[in-house]
Amino acid sequence: MSCVEWAEGPFGLDAAKGQTNACQRTVVVVVHHVTAGTRLADVVPMLEADRRVQVVFTWARASVFSGGMTEFMSRLGGVVLPWQQATQVRFDLAVAASYGLLERLHAPVLTLSHGVGVGKYTSRWEGPGPAARRDGAGAARARLVYHGRVVPSRIIVAAHQHLASLKRSCAEAAPVAVVAGDPCYDRLAASLPSRDIYRRALGVQGRKLVAVTSTWGPGSLLQRHRDLLPRLIHDLPRERYRVAAIVHPNVWHWHGPRQLIAWYADCVRRGLILVPPQDGWRGVLAASDVVIGDHGAVTCYAAAAGVPVLLASYPDEEVEPGSPVSVLAQAAPRLRPRRPIAPQLTQATAAWSPGAHAAIRAQVTAVPGEAARRIRAVMYQLMNLPEPAAAPQVRPVAVPEPVRVPGGFGEAR
Repeated sequence: MSCVEWAEGPFGLDAAKGQTNACQRTVVVVVHHVTAGTRLADVVPMLEADRRVQVVFTWARASVFSGGMTEFMSRLGGVVLPWQQATQVRFDLAVAASYGLLERLHAPVLTLSHGVGVGKYTSRWEGPGPAARRDGAGAARARLVYHGRVVPSRIIVAAHQHLASLKRSCAEAAPVAVVAGDPCYDRLAASLPSRDIYRRALGVQGRKLVAVTSTWGPGSLLQRHRDLLPRLIHDLPRERYRVAAIVHPNVWHWHGPRQLIAWYADCVRRGLILVPPQDGWRGVLAASDVVIGDHGAVTCYAAAAGVPVLLASYPDEEVEPGSPVSVLAQAAPRLRPRRPIAPQLTQATAAWSPGAHAAIRAQVTAVPGEAARRIRAVMYQLMNLPEPAAAPQVRPVAVPEPVRVPGGFGEAR
């Protein structure tokens, strides 16, 4: 029988024993997987600079995609509680970007999406039982309700159509939903004026940057077009193009970072910009001229930010009708893998208009630029604490740091 070591710190009955800064509220940030953790990184800064507030972290082990979490939690630099201990402490607020086990917390719970609302259906697992109807991979009733009660005290939704989807899946949860925009999109939008900075850092000046983005699992770009990245590196003239790969964190951590890097190391040596799973993808989108994508959220964010999109994979059976991704699919031209790719990139750029980008943006967020202000207001309301006087700042994302391999492009061999 293993013994879990409990953490000591500014929470629980002994909170005052070692406290130097006397805080009025304690917030626990609940991380389910790396994807959710990266989304929470956009929200935590709304709280942690307030000297009245102590922020701590915990890992809710409710997801099969637990790979990379030990490293992710260790890199946070914050106080980390074991999950069992977190369920035994009373907090003033819990913030999560996914679902599972949240009913065990003693705190008002605020949840937000780690994608562009409900888009993909939940994966249908293999097994001997008959197939059943699948819920959208988001705020489904089974995740929101526990023993006859809605778990979250507030649910942040980005747009009005997301609220409509929530009403259809769990009408009881609709009264606690707040249309507050998308903090992930807002940081991407705030990064667009720094486009030249990102391009210089990535070494793409004077060339077109083609970003290839793949979600995980069946129907994803990398699953359906396994040779697309090597082909792009081979076919697109190096003096005119650079190619970047944005691969979903679930792919990185299901197969393992070492394995994924090994699979694409030769492409990196020949010029591929491989974006690490934790961050960097928004800086790459801000620097990009065109995106080749699939039904993942990153493709939607690209189109919303004004980057032309070419769809390489779109499994209709995996996407919920009426979702932002389904609206994107109606506007985006499709990649024809057997035809020359460079002319298709030019055609895709010409196919997109400002109005088409605006239509996708309206699916992603109802209130561009407003998410930080609105979400912070909800969190302070739940904590019963007056907000700071200064408005929250929306900062551009950091300069991307691509994965390096020995003898990579531009390096001495």
